[in-house]
Amino acid sequence: MSDIWTALEQNRTAGESRRIFDMMSPERVERFSACLDDMFLDISKTSIDDEALDLLLQLVRERDVEGWRDAMFRGEKINTTEDRAVLHTALRNLSGDPVHVDGQDVMPEVLDTLAHMEDFSNGIRSGTIAASDGQPFTDVVNIGIGGSDLGPVMTTLALAPYHDGPRTHYVSNIDGADIHDNLAPLDPQRTLVIIASKSFTTIETMINAGVAVDWLKAALGDNFGAHLVAVSSAIDKTAAFGVPKDRVFGFADWVGGRYSIWGPVGLPLMLAVGPENFREFLLGGQDMDRHFRETPPERNMPVLLALTGIWHINICNYCTRAIQPYDQHLRRLPSYLQQLDMESNGKGVDRDGNSLTRASGPVVWGQVGSNGQHAFFQLLHQGSQIVPCEFLIAAEGHEPELQEQHALLVANCIAQSKALMRGRPADETPDPQRAFPGNRPSVTLAYRKLTPRTLGRIVALYEHRVFVEGIIWNINSFDQFGVELGKILAMEMLPLVQGKERTDKKDASTVALLKALKP
Repeated sequence: MSDIWTALEQNRTAGESRRIFDMMSPERVERFSACLDDMFLDISKTSIDDEALDLLLQLVRERDVEGWRDAMFRGEKINTTEDRAVLHTALRNLSGDPVHVDGQDVMPEVLDTLAHMEDFSNGIRSGTIAASDGQPFTDVVNIGIGGSDLGPVMTTLALAPYHDGPRTHYVSNIDGADIHDNLAPLDPQRTLVIIASKSFTTIETMINAGVAVDWLKAALGDNFGAHLVAVSSAIDKTAAFGVPKDRVFGFADWVGGRYSIWGPVGLPLMLAVGPENFREFLLGGQDMDRHFRETPPERNMPVLLALTGIWHINICNYCTRAIQPYDQHLRRLPSYLQQLDMESNGKGVDRDGNSLTRASGPVVWGQVGSNGQHAFFQLLHQGSQIVPCEFLIAAEGHEPELQEQHALLVANCIAQSKALMRGRPADETPDPQRAFPGNRPSVTLAYRKLTPRTLGRIVALYEHRVFVEGIIWNINSFDQFGVELGKILAMEMLPLVQGKERTDKKDASTVALLKALKP
């Protein structure tokens, strides 16, 4: 293994002066790209050359990425720290082919839950499942945080052209302004509230849920339960909260929060776009699963995308990546991928508890194009730090009457990736302030149109990219113990903020902050 890393580093050193633009050719694009139907991934605008790609593919074989992949799909407990299987892929397994965990096929329960979601969704959308006064619901408020919020928010916005159900609203922040501002314009008599928390103990979600229930009770009295739904596996806790048993949608512990949009956490999306479009979304994820499992690594989209990440982080020492969707409907994708990537691979020890000797988990951020061009692209083009960019662009928009605007959007996307690659050499301008160094890497994912199926493929592509990178780094991408300590300390801090305990045993900074923030 060390020999491959050394060879990659030597390749990078030997090619320090090579320019991406000079390597470009039709043959290069053919090798440094991959397709799934109308989806095209282009990694040719990176400094990876043929030798480096061969070495990276050796890394895939050395780390047994394909073996780990197959173990994941078989339901083996590859989440070793929590002794759990990792089977969000089963939620989009519409073929119904058996998937076993501890010797039991989980697919019957998965498909039963999907059917329950569809029946409920059809009922809400048609009005046969009505509010307490017998009239249809017009609004849905989803209360969750993390994966119970980012996934539904991102996908609901992404599929806005397909909305034909109730209006959806999302509450996540414990800041009271979030729940207040979302509920203020709504009529409780017309509102369905979804509380999404697997354990039904997540502090931010339960505090906001309590506010929402009080809001419903004030208007509806004892009939408030007809306006509640829970996405949770804690049946006893949901019952105590007043949620009817047939309004509870559970999921197993082998579905991680940030991977849960494919199941009951996706209920608000299904309510917005309908069961048929939700199934198309699942089919897109299933398409990418099949591609990931059946396509050789050198033509495999998740593998190639992961290898560009490994090259940039570990060989080029670029510690960040910018996500630039040139699609207004994907404006929350950077935030979604931020959690998916950083919560999964933001680790400092390997599977055996040993400190990592190489970096993992880049800082992921971004903004919808072309807005980002007028915000941070200055740094991307001329800054002293190199930030690999990942562009997403559709050939067609959803607004046929605005084709000229979409053409301009596509032109901007392609132009930005070319400008990053080519730059403007100093000999082309007498003013050094107007020179662009170029030779800055980017990846582009192009597709025909952002349909539910295409969205499913995009989300699954990035899920599998994170998985491959994690296997190469020998880390567990499916636990998130790093989120726990701050939560614990917050509960310890609350009585101090409320003035119920003395602060004399706390550090000087904490004491000073408590004093400054005293009501």
